[in-house]
Amino acid sequence: MKVGQKPRFDPRLFLARVGAGKTRLELHNRQIVFSQGDPADAVFYTEGGRIELRVVSQHGKEAVLATLSVGDFFGEGCLAGQPLRMATAVAAAESSIIRLEKSAMIAVLQDEPVFSALFISYLLTRNIRIEEDLVDQLFNSSEKRLARLLLLLANFGKEGKPEAVIPKVSQETLAEMIGTTRSRVNFFMNKFRKLGFIEYNGGLNVHSSLLNVVLHD
Repeated sequence: MKVGQKPRFDPRLFLARVGAGKTRLELHNRQIVFSQGDPADAVFYTEGGRIELRVVSQHGKEAVLATLSVGDFFGEGCLAGQPLRMATAVAAAESSIIRLEKSAMIAVLQDEPVFSALFISYLLTRNIRIEEDLVDQLFNSSEKRLARLLLLLANFGKEGKPEAVIPKVSQETLAEMIGTTRSRVNFFMNKFRKLGFIEYNGGLNVHSSLLNVVLHD
């Protein structure tokens, strides 16, 4: 650590202090954490793997709301009085999560001001992301939406070097997340590969040059 540099805050260190009301869960791929309509009684923190949030309409149409990775919280709607889950949370790979009962989470937020500030910052950041997603859906082409999604999955813009997208993110899932068809996703993925924006090398590697698709008018 450099002189004068503040240590990075690790929420896991604070969550480790929680005794009663905390459970660590190891999930298999496609294992359901909670289902749409279940009682909302806990908050979850992703330690490893990926979690998908999915919704199903009354007519049976399914959509992927978000893909969450390490460091993401989910299920926090219970803190605002949400009685039932509005979406289904399912592991998109082998994952490790922490389940905090609502009362335990409230206690941590009250007793740990640093953690509380981090959690509020996280919620505000995710709210901005949701607004950006809405603008993306309303005004951008499916090609731009796919490029932006791939960059987000590769952690582009976050600290550190962008990561390879987990290979088990299917084209069907990508299509559901950006609101288009699998055939369109396949067409654009082939286009991105030919242009050198992405490559398959033991996984899907996303290059920063893909940002040109998002920025190009």
